[in-house]
Amino acid sequence: MFWTLTVLLLVPIRRVRAVMHKRLTPKDFSHGESPRVPPDVALPNRIFMNLLEVPVLFYVVAFMAYLTSLVNEVTVGLAWAYVALRFVHSGIYFTYNHVGHRALVFGTSNVLVSVMICYVAYHLI
Repeated sequence: MFWTLTVLLLVPIRRVRAVMHKRLTPKDFSHGESPRVPPDVALPNRIFMNLLEVPVLFYVVAFMAYLTSLVNEVTVGLAWAYVALRFVHSGIYFTYNHVGHRALVFGTSNVLVSVMICYVAYHLI
């Protein structure tokens, strides 16, 4: 969650900086982001949205594992691998932004959270 909050802080920083440097106006953000918003300003918001989509499932399954005493080597290993891949995904997005690399890491992280969900569900049935 710390990483998500860090990325969230970058959203207004990039937007305010763009407005202060007259690259954009506040009106460019009145209904989300206008087509005039350049990638360097839009990127933190998109990364933030990515950090809120599938990770919600991760938070739920991690909490379920905790509540049902399924915190073990498997769930902890899957959880840390998932978290690491989310950092890598954001890092790729913020730096060289290669779609193929990003998709591979994103897909792999989704597989990990899916395996974790199946593992916890199997042990609850």
